[in-house]
Parts: sequence; structure tokens; C-alpha cells
Amino acid sequence: MTRPAKTKRPRSVRFTLDQQMKRRFQIRLLKWYDDHGRDLPWRRTLDPYKILVSEVMLQQTQVERVIPKYHEFLGKYPTLKDLAASEPDDVREAWYPLGYNIRPYRLHSIACETVTQYGGTLPREDEQLQSLKGIGRYTAGAVRTFAFNEDAPIVDTNVMRVLHRVFLGKGDPRKQKSTVWVMAEALIPKGKGYDFNQALMDFGASVCTARKPACPSCPMKTFCRTYPVEPH
Repeated sequence: MTRPAKTKRPRSVRFTLDQQMKRRFQIRLLKWYDDHGRDLPWRRTLDPYKILVSEVMLQQTQVERVIPKYHEFLGKYPTLKDLAASEPDDVREAWYPLGYNIRPYRLHSIACETVTQYGGTLPREDEQLQSLKGIGRYTAGAVRTFAFNEDAPIVDTNVMRVLHRVFLGKGDPRKQKSTVWVMAEALIPKGKGYDFNQALMDFGASVCTARKPACPSCPMKTFCRTYPVEPH
């Protein structure tokens, strides 16, 4: 049996969260999610393959454009084995018009490798997931969280923006990515990774947005390190 390649582990980062601030953020974010969380089709399944498809489709593509293509694509390729058995160019055609055209080929490659190494079932271990070419730290964390209900951290553009603004407030987010990853893991309430991570993404997409964030109505404004200075 082929052993999965070792993945590069992130370097050690020291960061200490204020526990009172941490608890306030957890409570308020989950309460906000209970009231405002989006009803999305990939949140109605725990199928690792369907979660993977949604995550790859959502890379650099708006949710509204992904939803109809998500249903159409899964109708044509309902399982990883179906996808692996197809021709790469057919997968590309089924992907149209989402754009960022490397993604369908990457997804097809993941399917083929999964069939070869794991019998067509995505593994749940982080190292094994990241050994699949095309799955990085974020996507592995998303599959572990949303398919296997593990308390795995995820940091996408929305999560990075929210955590950096609320807990750091200063500095270049691109140079503090390792710190944000540590923070994202430390913030997850035990056993609530699924809701917490979904909440972070929704909050960044609708409240703590890149442009014109809704700071006056934000439930975090009483302790946010950026408020009342308007983020740029």
C-alpha cells in the first residue's frame, strides 16, 4: 500500500488569547449564526465528496453562482468514483462557466488519487487529506470539520479578515497568517467546530465585509481591536 506523502507542517507560533474576549466572541458569534446563518445546499449533507466539491467550487467564486452548478455537477458525477472514471475535459465542460479553470482538473485528479489510494473514500486524517495533490490546509480543515464534525481550524479570506480585525487590529494580515491559524484553532468551542466555522465564514461575508463593514451594528464592536477605526 502506498504511504501518503508527508505534509509540510506550519511553523510554531506563540500567541495568547485573552480568555474573556475569547469567550465573548464565541458566544456572540454562535448567537449571531443562530439568527442569521445562511441556508446553503452543502450544509444539508455530511458526504465528504459533496463537501469537497462545494469547497473547490467556492474558491474565488460567489455563493450565488456556485449553488446551481453544485447541483448540476453532482447530478452528473454523484460520487468520487464517477468523477474519477470520467475524462478530464468532460469535467471541465461540466464545470463551465464557473471560471478559474484549473479547479475541475484539480478536482478530477483528487478523485483519481482517492480511488487509487483509498478505494474512493476521502480519508479524514489531516495528513492524508493534504497528501492529495490539490488539497491544502484550508480544504483539509473544511472536509474534516463539515464532513467529519471535527474541531479543525479553517482560514479563508473571510475568516482571516474577521479574526485579524477583531483580535489583532494592526499589522499586515498577510504577514500574520500563521498567527491567525493558531487563533482560529484556539477559538473553536469544543465540539462546536461545524457551527463555529460556518459562522465565521458567514459573518465575514455579510457583516465584517472587505468593503463597508457593518461596524455600527456588529456584535463584536465593544471589544474589536479595529473598531471604531474603519478598516481598509
